[in-house]
Amino acid sequence: MDNTTRTEYRRIFLFDSLPEPLTPASEHIQLFDNYIHETRLRLRSIRYPQTKTWRRSLEKLQFTDGSGISICEVSAIELSEYEHAVFEPFEGTEIRKNRYESRHEGRAVALDIYLGKLWGLNRGRIDFASEMEMRAFRLPDYAAIDVSDDQFFYDGNLVNLTFADVQARVAEMLQAKEKAG
Repeated sequence: MDNTTRTEYRRIFLFDSLPEPLTPASEHIQLFDNYIHETRLRLRSIRYPQTKTWRRSLEKLQFTDGSGISICEVSAIELSEYEHAVFEPFEGTEIRKNRYESRHEGRAVALDIYLGKLWGLNRGRIDFASEMEMRAFRLPDYAAIDVSDDQFFYDGNLVNLTFADVQARVAEMLQAKEKAG
């Protein structure tokens, strides 16, 4: 990982279950994201179960006004094990998830299965080189609902919620969509 700032353009969607041929036993990585209270910072640990290795970073996330969670400036600093330990006292509330990789129309798709109090939430993400590319892309058929423009589904917000809160939000969204026709 470079110690740089990058702009991410992404479509984010909810899905019911992993698309075939993926299963929960398929190869995946484990993400542990600690959101530092009242900041835009997260302490990220990534575990690679196949090799039992870890990668750690400190990241700052800044969303573009009006973009929901689809356009984000991410500044990241790779941390050594020692540096990560120095930041541990600042850890906030943690989100844990397993990330699976798939492909759709030639693009990588990150499929996150949330654990703990968000168990039941499944969120997918596809990254793009530009906003125009992002807006024009057709989501996979297994995408249940596009949440790219809704900051409710930002992990820094979800970290304080439960799956019941997510279900209530999705019900509101579906009801609003139904009323709009």
